[in-house]
Amino acid sequence: MTRKEKLRKTLVILFWTGLVTTAGLSYLYIQRAIPDHLNVVVDQEESFHFSLPVKVSMKSESEEVVLNSGSNIPSDEINLQLNQPFSLYSAEEGTYQLSLKLFGLFSLKDIEVDVSDTRYAIPCGLPVGIYMKSDGLMVIGTGEVTTDSGETMDPADGVLQSGDYIEAINGVPALDKRDMISAVNESDGDAVTLEVRRDGQEMEIEMTPVKTDSGDYKLGLWIRDDTQGIGTMTYISTNGEFGALGHGISDSDTGMLVQTSGGELYDTEIMGIEKGTFGKPGVMSGVIYYGNQSRLGTIEANTNQGIFGIVNDRFRNRVESEAIPVGYRQDVKKGKAYIRSSISGEVKDYEIEIQKVDYSTARKNKDMIIKVTDPELLALTGGIVQGMSGSPIIQDGKLIGAVTHVFIQDSTKGYGIFIENMLQHE
Repeated sequence: MTRKEKLRKTLVILFWTGLVTTAGLSYLYIQRAIPDHLNVVVDQEESFHFSLPVKVSMKSESEEVVLNSGSNIPSDEINLQLNQPFSLYSAEEGTYQLSLKLFGLFSLKDIEVDVSDTRYAIPCGLPVGIYMKSDGLMVIGTGEVTTDSGETMDPADGVLQSGDYIEAINGVPALDKRDMISAVNESDGDAVTLEVRRDGQEMEIEMTPVKTDSGDYKLGLWIRDDTQGIGTMTYISTNGEFGALGHGISDSDTGMLVQTSGGELYDTEIMGIEKGTFGKPGVMSGVIYYGNQSRLGTIEANTNQGIFGIVNDRFRNRVESEAIPVGYRQDVKKGKAYIRSSISGEVKDYEIEIQKVDYSTARKNKDMIIKVTDPELLALTGGIVQGMSGSPIIQDGKLIGAVTHVFIQDSTKGYGIFIENMLQHE
C-alpha cells in the first residue's frame, strides 16, 4: 500500500470515527437537554425553548395536542433546530405523548405531556424541625476492635459496606441500634445472620461477633438508625400535603440519600444566624422541640427532590399565606424573582435575581442559579445559609421553585429546583 493510500485510509477512518462520535454525543446531549415529561395548562398555549445541536423532529401522537413551530400553521409534526422555540396547546385534560426523532428518521425518545387545569399551592418559607427513622440500620462504615486477647482486627471489613441497610438479625427486625447491640451480645460469640439490603438487593450475610477486651461482643460496625435537622417548608397543598427542602436528606458521613421508614416534623426555634463568608457557607442554628404537643406533621418520603408528607392542623393554622398558581419550567425566566423566608422572625419576600435556567433534566435539584440582591437579607445572612433550603421561589405571582444549595465560594448565590420537579417527586 502506497503512502498516499495509507493517508487516504487514515482520513476515511478519522472521518467516520468523528461522524459516529458526533452522532453519539448529539444523541446523549438531546437525551439530557429535552425533558422526559412536560406539563401544560389546559386551554393555554405554552412555549418551550431547548438548545439543540442538530435538527430533530417532534411529532404529536394524539390530535388533542397541537404543535406549533412559529409558522402560525399548527401541525402534528414540527422540526426543531438550535434555538428555535416551539409551543404546545391542548383543549383537553389528560396525558399524551410526543415522539422525538433525529433527522426525522431515528427515534430518540418519547415525551409524556400532562395537560391539567391550573394547580395551586401555598408557599410557606417557615422553618421546621425534621426527624426521620432510617429503613433499617444504616451502615456508616467498619472499624477496628481490640479482642480479649489483645489482637486488633476489623471483622466487618470487606463483608459490609457503607450504605448497606441491616433489616433483621437472626430473623428479628432491627428497628434501632439497641436491637443490634442486644442481639450481638446475646450471641455469646456464635455466628449471627444479618438480612441486608444493598442497592435494592436483599441478601443474607453471616458474621461471627468478636469478644472484645471489655468482655462484650462486637461486629466492628458503625451504624445509624435516625437523622434530624432543621429545614424550610416549601409549600403545602389544600389537602395538607407538603414538600420541603428541595433536595433529599443525605447521611452526613456517607453522603448517601437516607432510605427512610418515615418521620415527623416538629416545632423549631431559630436561635442564631452565622453569616456566610468566602469559602464557608453560613448556617442557621436553632433548637427542635420534640414531643406530641410539638408535632407538625408526618414525613412519608425522602427523595432527591425533597422530603414529602402531610402536615397537621397545628401547622396549617400557622400558615397565613394564600394559595397561588404553580409555574412550570416554561414559566421560569431570567430576571427578578423573590424567595419567601421567615429567617428574620416573620415571613417576608426577599428579592433575588434568576441568573441562569437549565430547562433540561440533567440536574434533579439544580435547575436554576439564583443570586440574592435584597439588601435586608444580605445584611441579615450574607445571602443563602444552610437551613434555608426549601425557601419557595416566586416569580410573576407563581410558585416556580425552591432554594436548594448555596455556593461555597459566594454565599449570595445558590441553586434552585423547579417546583414541578418537587410536585413529581419520585
